[in-house]
Formats: sequence, C-alpha cells, structure tokens
Amino acid sequence: METLTEERPPAPRVAESPPAPAARSTPVALLVAMRPSEWIKNLLVFAGLLFSQKLDQSPQVVDAAVTFVAFCAISSAGYLFNDLCDAPFDRRHPEKRRRPIASGALATPLAWGSAAVLTVIGVGVALAAVSAEVAGFVALYGVITVAYSLVIKRLVILDVMTIASLFILRVVAGAVAVEAHASQWLLLCTAMLALFLGFTKRRQEAMSEESMPAASSSVREPEATVHPAEPDAGAAGSQVTRPVLEHYSLPFLDQTVAMVTAAAIMSYAIYAVNSPLIGSRMLATAPSVLYGIFRYLYLIYDRQDTRSTAAILTRDPGMIFAGVTWVGAALAMLYVFD
Repeated sequence: METLTEERPPAPRVAESPPAPAARSTPVALLVAMRPSEWIKNLLVFAGLLFSQKLDQSPQVVDAAVTFVAFCAISSAGYLFNDLCDAPFDRRHPEKRRRPIASGALATPLAWGSAAVLTVIGVGVALAAVSAEVAGFVALYGVITVAYSLVIKRLVILDVMTIASLFILRVVAGAVAVEAHASQWLLLCTAMLALFLGFTKRRQEAMSEESMPAASSSVREPEATVHPAEPDAGAAGSQVTRPVLEHYSLPFLDQTVAMVTAAAIMSYAIYAVNSPLIGSRMLATAPSVLYGIFRYLYLIYDRQDTRSTAAILTRDPGMIFAGVTWVGAALAMLYVFD
C-alpha cells in the first residue's frame, strides 16, 4: 500500500491490447458520460462563501449549493458535447475508446438530447433559485465550452487558457451568488492554479501520445485545422487522438509548468498575506498549498501518473491530505480564531 513517506517506483508497463469495454446499461453509460468525478472542480463556487465568512448564513449556503448544482449540470452537458465531437478520435485511443459515446454504449441521439436537457436544467435552476446574473454565468460557461470543443481545443496555448477561464468563472459566479466580493488576488491565484493543472495535463497527454505507436505519416498538420467529423480510415497509421498535442513539445511544456508553478505559489502567498478579512493569518493555509503543488508535480514527473486531474485530487492520499488540511486551516483562521 502506498504511503506518504515511502514511494515505490512505477511498475514497468507492458504494451498490450486493452480489453474490450464491458457492456453497460444505458442509464449507467449516461451517468459515466456525464463524468460526475469531474464535479469536484465545481467546488470552486464555494470559495466566495468560505472566504466571505458566510458559512453560517443559511440563505447564502443554499444559494451556493444551488449554483454548484447548476454548474454540475452545465459541465456535464459540456462533457457530453465534447465527447460527441471527439468520438472519432476517441475510438483510436487505447483508453478513451472505452468512453460510452465512443464505444457505442450511449447512443448519439440520446447523448445530444441529454446535453440539451442538462443545459436547460443548469441555466433554469440558477435563474429560478439564485439570480439572473448567476444564470448568465452558467450560460456563459456553456457557450465557452461549446467554443472550446469546436475550435479552441485545436489552438495551442489558448486551449489551456480557455480552461483556466472556466475555473475563474466558477469562482466569480459563486461569489455573485452569495453577494460576496472575489478579490483580484484570489482570481489571479485561481487562474495560475488552473493553468498549472492545464499544462500538467497537457504534459500527461503528450507523454501518453509519445508512448503510442508512431504514426505512419510524420507530417504535422496546421495548428487550427478543422478536422472532418470522421477521420479517414485509410490513414490507418495515424495515432493522433488530440491534434493540438502535435504542437506541444515536452521541453516547452516543462518550461511552462515551471513558470505557472512559480506564479501560482507567489500569487497565493500574496493573497494569503493580504486576505481581505483576516490579513496575514491566511498564511496558515500556505503549507498545505505548497505540499499539494509539490505532490502533484511529483506524481506527474516522478511517478508518471496518467490519471485524470479529478482522479489524482480525489484518490491520491497525499492530495487528499493537502486538501483536508487546507480546508481545516482555512476554517480555523476564518471562523475560529477570527
């Protein structure tokens, strides 16, 4: 069993054909396609509630919870839309081919219909239970997600910056929902941490692509090429499952990760020193942030962890420890020692 103090090197990987995906019932396939494990990212909507010291105010807690539900619905709609767009490429990936839409476990018409229903639920719940402004943020999230899936995901650097903007949007929407102010340093820190997660994810994907059999053609396609809905089956050798990765080199990604790591740490430190309500006492949470960032880098670089961001954050004992201690320290500084 893995511990925090004794790490084992990763077991050597043996190239083998992945097993065929197990058959799923339609409801289960739909739930899997909605990616509930990714909803952890929507917890950012509670940042405004936490840092404004309003956890003891029931109406604000309810508004934040409803906003969280709305973002879970709209983000799941986005995942369905993205998988519908990516299905032809996912079918050529040894892992992503197991996704419900790519594998055929979830019918395409049902996926389209579910995405539409989830979009209506997300915007409608926010509009009916919180405010029109929050509903606007939820709708904007959906628009950006569609733009990302159709075009932006093929644009190097802008793809990761767009993902980071969605993290900021969650924080702003959560603050608006509880009538709190999100400080500039909090937003900057959120952006830097989101860029950190985004570029480390690209590095994981780039390493994964390199480990796949080389393509028969070494011609790099233009950065913003729009791909046909179904790849040419004749291009049998091509193993590119995320075209933008052709424009990310490992040295570039390593340098970018180093830059955003430093920026994330510095911006959080400045925010912690200048916390609007409790000042520098927020520095008590800094050790957990530092450990979490260093642990994440260790998993990506040393252990070559290929799990999703959500899986690493929720399943790795070190990351869970960092998250729990950060929440505990933040609650103590904001609500106990204030």
